[in-house]
Amino acid sequence: MADKTVDEGVWTGCAVMFLQSLFPGVDLLALYKDQQGKFIIFKVIKLTLRDSAGGLGGYEILKVHDAEPFLGVEVKFVDVAACQQFLESYSSGAVRQSLSQHACRLLAVPQDFTVETQLKAGPQNLDLCLDQLTVCLQHIHLSQPERLRDDEIDHLEQQLQSQALGPAPQPPTVTQEESAIPSNCFKFQNRVFEDRMLTSADVQSFSNGVGRQWKHVGRALGKSCRALKGPAIDNLAYEYEREGLYEQAYQLLSRFIQAEGRAAKLSRLVRALEDSKLTSLAENILDMQPRE
Repeated sequence: MADKTVDEGVWTGCAVMFLQSLFPGVDLLALYKDQQGKFIIFKVIKLTLRDSAGGLGGYEILKVHDAEPFLGVEVKFVDVAACQQFLESYSSGAVRQSLSQHACRLLAVPQDFTVETQLKAGPQNLDLCLDQLTVCLQHIHLSQPERLRDDEIDHLEQQLQSQALGPAPQPPTVTQEESAIPSNCFKFQNRVFEDRMLTSADVQSFSNGVGRQWKHVGRALGKSCRALKGPAIDNLAYEYEREGLYEQAYQLLSRFIQAEGRAAKLSRLVRALEDSKLTSLAENILDMQPRE
C-alpha cells in the first residue's frame, strides 16, 4: 500500500486487519493455507465485515496473506460511511466478538475461542488512535491500495456466491391470473396498479421516506440502469454528503429519471423498494389504503 496524498474525488482508502487465534490448537494462518480451511476462514472474515461495516457494500477484500504469526486481511473501502461504521465496531470490540462467533459456528471450536486483532493503514498503527475517529479515517484515506483484487479472492468470492445461491431455482409457472395482467399494469401485494412514469411527487415521497436506505434502492435500480452502475452511487453519496440524506435520495431518483426517460416507470421503483425490503415506503408512494 502507498501512503500518499490523494486527489479529490470518490472517497477510497485501505486498511489491513491482522488476525491471530488466542485459543490453543487453532492456527488461523495454518487453516487458511489448507484448501478446505481457506474457504471457511474467508467466510468467517466476510461475515464479520458484513456485520461490522453495515452490509455487503462499501468495501472489498483485496488480499488475504501470510503475516506470520498473523493472518493479514487487506480491505479497500469505497464508502466513508462503511469505513466509519467498521472503525466504530472495531473500537468497541464488536469485530473481535463477531469473528469469534462466526469462527465458533463454522470451525466448530469451543465458545471461549478468542482472536487477537491489529489494524494498520500503511505504516500507521490504528489501534493507537481508535479514540480519534477522524484521524483513523484520514490515515485509511491516505493509504491507497497498490494492487487489484487478488485472483484467489475472486475465486473465493465466486465460491461463496455459489454456496449462497444454491441450486438454480426452477422458473415459476405463470398462472392464468398473472397472465391476465395488462401490459401497462403491474402487481404489488396481490393488487394491480397502472404503470406510469415517475412524477415529482413520487421523487419527493421517496426522498422524504427512504432515509439511509437510499443506497440499497439505488443499487437495486442499478441492476437495470447503466447510469447507476459501478461507482455512481458512491459518487452521489460523496457529492451530496453535506446536503444530507434527502438530497442524496432526490438526486439518485432524478438521475434515474434523466437516464431512463420514458422507461423510468413506477413499477421499477416499487420493485427496487421491494428488493430493499422497503414495502411500507412503496405502499406510501402508491397511496395504498388498508383493505376493509
